[in-house]
Amino acid sequence: MPSFLLIAQLLLAVALIAVILIQVKGGGLGGIFGQPDSVYRTRRGLEKTLLQVTIVLIVLFVILSIVIVRVSIV
Repeated sequence: MPSFLLIAQLLLAVALIAVILIQVKGGGLGGIFGQPDSVYRTRRGLEKTLLQVTIVLIVLFVILSIVIVRVSIV
């Protein structure tokens, strides 16, 4: 298996962890536990950008994981 795929996956994992840790806390399941204002709040600016970057990194990580499995089987 090409080592550049593993290195790319490692870099994606580190970037994903960093982006998740940078995000603002308290936006999760707050509506269920009595914080209704967090449910109706829209993401703007940096929060929206971080959310979009997180989604892109997750998709890339999953695709790269599938590619690594396919390459290692053959």
